[in-house]
Amino acid sequence: MKGEKKRLYLLEIFGLILALIWLSPFYLMIVNAFKTNREIFQDVLGLPSEATMENFVQAYHDLQFLGALFNSTLITTISIAVIIFFSAMAGYALSRNKSKLSNVILLVFVAAMLIPFQAVMITLTSLFGSVNMLNMGGLIFMYLGFGSSLAIFLYHGAMQGIPRSMDEAAIIDGANKFQTFWYIIFPLLKPISVTVAILNVIWIWNDFLLPSLVLSSSEATIPLQMFSFFGEYTRQWHLALAGLTIAIIPVIIFYMIAQKQIIDGVSEGAVK
Repeated sequence: MKGEKKRLYLLEIFGLILALIWLSPFYLMIVNAFKTNREIFQDVLGLPSEATMENFVQAYHDLQFLGALFNSTLITTISIAVIIFFSAMAGYALSRNKSKLSNVILLVFVAAMLIPFQAVMITLTSLFGSVNMLNMGGLIFMYLGFGSSLAIFLYHGAMQGIPRSMDEAAIIDGANKFQTFWYIIFPLLKPISVTVAILNVIWIWNDFLLPSLVLSSSEATIPLQMFSFFGEYTRQWHLALAGLTIAIIPVIIFYMIAQKQIIDGVSEGAVK
């Protein structure tokens, strides 16, 4: 018993250390967001000598935050919805049509995950520029292409646990293929859909390189606007950190909602 208690204490201490390491970037960001630029370089770890909200007000104004937030939210929301919808249908079709061709197509999607964006960005932007699609619509279409590989792989794996008898029962009741997918199969994929959404929110919300090549200044997202704090000769860290603190609030809200959905999905799967 003593040995087991000692092991539990060691695990708790280890977990506490990991939690402190994980929280340290948030501490640095929030604490330094209340300091002046000079004070940050004097003592980056210490508390601010005089907390002020001026950094947040200035960052909010310089970021044109409401416009950037709207653009980021619009692009992220539509991109995730498109990725989930088309990837779920593709995973359903590939899992239900057992053939050599479907296996080859799945292998192509899996192999596409190994291709870095930097290897195709020049060709991609040139191609989309030639058809006048260097805008939000073109960006969302690109996100569908880059995000669908992993999503299809996850949906295809999840479909293996859903029996074909459910499809057959729905068809007997008069449902067509799309109705079977949308009303019977897709609701069962809720935990995977939330997982796909979380993975893509991390990527799309924070993406800088692809939007910088595609979007105009009027369509700038929060990461693009954040770049304005870093000039050739100046680094406005106090404003950048204040802007980052404001920018993570929508993401934190999303994760709080998504976490509940994941727990509910896992609980439903355990009961079934």
